[in-house]
Amino acid sequence: MAQHDSPSLPAHRPGASRQAPEAPDDTSPSCTTRPWMPALLYTLGFLTVYLLAICTPWGQRAENPWFYLGIQGGEAAWIYPLSGSVYGSTPLPPLELSAEPTVMAGLAVIVLLTLVRRCWRQGFAALGVAILAIGAKEVFKSTVPRPDLVGAPENLLDQGFPSGHTVIPAALTLAAVLVVSPRIRPYVATAGVLWLACIAAATATMGGHRPSEVLGATLLACACYGLATWLLPPAAAPGATRSPRALHVIALVLALIVALVSGARPDTLTRSLVSAATAFICAALVWYATVGRPARTARRTRPALD
Repeated sequence: MAQHDSPSLPAHRPGASRQAPEAPDDTSPSCTTRPWMPALLYTLGFLTVYLLAICTPWGQRAENPWFYLGIQGGEAAWIYPLSGSVYGSTPLPPLELSAEPTVMAGLAVIVLLTLVRRCWRQGFAALGVAILAIGAKEVFKSTVPRPDLVGAPENLLDQGFPSGHTVIPAALTLAAVLVVSPRIRPYVATAGVLWLACIAAATATMGGHRPSEVLGATLLACACYGLATWLLPPAAAPGATRSPRALHVIALVLALIVALVSGARPDTLTRSLVSAATAFICAALVWYATVGRPARTARRTRPALD
């Protein structure tokens, strides 16, 4: 009889059965693909704010008295000395005449980071986010009129939706996170949302824009960012950002503090709190779009019993 060799069995390694399966890498191409839903939701949010606040009588009645809360003008705001309105003072970018230099400097930084890191696709996407958001703001304000549905004074009929001063820090922050290293992305986003919270609150509390115009500018920038990340190929799209869980709390708490300080006015508590709340919502939208929720740690599996 022919003798059949028994099939060889894999060598048993002690502790091999106790090893937990490796957690999938968050930076793999399959995990970096972003759905189209965020871009759609941000766009719908932008249109909803415009239709409710601008195109309805009750929306206009709710916001037109905004400019008459407290002393007219921005002189009473705590941040007024940094606004650049004072003769000979240096404005906080991008307020007053520093708007265009801020945009040019931001675009130059994006180009420089793209050249240094050689991330060509992300660089073009970042430039697209900044240019599209700021350009869309200009087109929207110049082509879409503000209807007068409540017989408002003539000085309140100028189209200010969305806010140009707010869209600049929002768009540049969203563009910057596309070209920086993933390791420093949460910290760049933190600096950006603090900048946005300051400018959004200052713009609203000094009477430059209504709260809806500030919120609409942020939603417009987030919509452009969502579109860019959706169009990027999976290998180039920003993946899940791993950041300390405490950083999420720290960034949002600091944004709230900055918004409260930047929106503070001693003559009207309502205007101060609404300005701060609007600015904080703007900061939270940009933070969620760039960093998102805290990454969940992989669950530990129990040792297998022999």
